[in-house]
Amino acid sequence: MWDNILERAVAEAKYMLETGCTVRACAAKFGVSKSTVHKDVTERLQQHDQALSEQVRGVLSVNLRERHIRGGNATRCKYCKKRCRCEK
Repeated sequence: MWDNILERAVAEAKYMLETGCTVRACAAKFGVSKSTVHKDVTERLQQHDQALSEQVRGVLSVNLRERHIRGGNATRCKYCKKRCRCEK
């Protein structure tokens, strides 16, 4: 599908910058694994385009800081939905 790995890495990086998405969401969009996306935007992109790599690193660090909050919200929603089904 991707003839050039660097093209894929740049496309993934631009998508992450535009949307602020997580590695998991980016992997789903491009049809590759989370590990591949992470390696593309951290290692391969750094060798190709340092400035773009720094910008993506910012998105990754924001996602890293927020992940415990997202997990807590998901758990809360799960149990709220479960409680609503039981009450009916």
